[in-house]
Amino acid sequence: MIDWQKEAKKNEPGIVADLKALISVNSVRDDSQASSETPLGPGPRDGLLKFADLAKRDQFKFVNLKNIVGYLEYAPASADDQYVGILAHVDVMPAGDGWQTDPFTAVIKDGKIFGRGSSDDKGPALAGYYGLKIVRDLALPLKHKVRFILGSDEENDWTGMNYYFKNQPTPLLGFSPDADFPIINGEKGLSQYQIHFTGKNNSKLKLINFQSGYRTNMVPGKAVAVIQGSDVTEVHHKLSDYLAANAAISATITLDQERLTITFNGKQAHGAWPEQGENAGTYLANFLSVFPFSGNAASFLTYLGGIAHQDPKGVKLGLSSHDDVMGDLSMNVGIMNFTENQDSFIDINTRFPKSTSDDQILKQLNLSKPSGIDSKFVNKGFSQAPHYVSPSDPLVETLLTIYHEQTGAPAHGKVIGGGTFGRLMTRGVGYGALFPDAEATMHQANENFRLADLTKATSIYAQAIYEIANLD
Repeated sequence: MIDWQKEAKKNEPGIVADLKALISVNSVRDDSQASSETPLGPGPRDGLLKFADLAKRDQFKFVNLKNIVGYLEYAPASADDQYVGILAHVDVMPAGDGWQTDPFTAVIKDGKIFGRGSSDDKGPALAGYYGLKIVRDLALPLKHKVRFILGSDEENDWTGMNYYFKNQPTPLLGFSPDADFPIINGEKGLSQYQIHFTGKNNSKLKLINFQSGYRTNMVPGKAVAVIQGSDVTEVHHKLSDYLAANAAISATITLDQERLTITFNGKQAHGAWPEQGENAGTYLANFLSVFPFSGNAASFLTYLGGIAHQDPKGVKLGLSSHDDVMGDLSMNVGIMNFTENQDSFIDINTRFPKSTSDDQILKQLNLSKPSGIDSKFVNKGFSQAPHYVSPSDPLVETLLTIYHEQTGAPAHGKVIGGGTFGRLMTRGVGYGALFPDAEATMHQANENFRLADLTKATSIYAQAIYEIANLD
């Protein structure tokens, strides 16, 4: 009888040390620095190389595919050619604002490790890696090989993992340690849309610049607008009343003659759960939309501050959709970018159940936009259908049993709006590493993960890898 928890505990110092090293790598995608050697920018490449160093140290062979995705495997003599996939990612979201510590320097405090990627997904990825290492170190026989596959662009358009699945054999089954326990056996569809605003703003009050958001799958916690004109003092005077009526938002303001800079601060959150955040961008647009802007500035502010404001289920846009298995559609306005006399745009991210589709959402977005907006929403080219694995599948049953055995907690399936690499496999699920009683801080300032949970997850993953690699 293998004591999985004891094996995980032995590896705890290594897991923590390796997570500190991984957090120190700023692995945010940066297309402005892309090259033939770094197709997604240096950060994702550096994250892969850091993981490759860990694998080499532990006598695994790490296969690097074009610096965008990599894998290592355990293939005992007992294994056939089919393999189980453990799919994780090393890239992270931009840090954003509001951190109390350096986001790329790991800090341990109150039993937690703080840093960008600690929970999404460097910490869980390491738990999965060490789970496989335990199985390998114990020389356990397996019916199928196991590949640990590491993407470097999960937070964007999955470039690396899509390349892998086009050029490598498909896993028989597997999981992604990039979600919640007990299990995620269903994931809503994903789609991203963009609309452009052209034309001029000819009124006395001009919107010079408006910026909010880093990624469509992240609720923006900060928004900055620069306005100019003789009426800016009126804007200044009305701000205190707006803030008094909207306690979720704080603001700073700078007045330089006839130029006013306003910064709104809300709360970052994962774009799959927009109701957990406070979208600073739509709040700022909502405040500014009552003032006499014109042209594209008025259209931009009216859309954001009107039907797109505080609408996490897309009700005002006519997007609302529900089914009994997957629940409600969710919508996040993730990027808002306006520059006077230049191309300006808004990016929207939706997570949708089986009761609707990407095409239906796009059609409704264009039907619901105000008549003064001439341009149309377009699909940004990243869309995925809903994914579901039956609770009766032996993969789901096995993983739930292991979770219950190791924690004593109830084990049941769940559908989420977040998207994991698990959906790339027909028999693929999300499996931890966030426990039900832990705070979800993915995509937020001061992201963290409980150290004890890293060890617990490693123990669960080790047993899970061993058992599902012996399934038919």
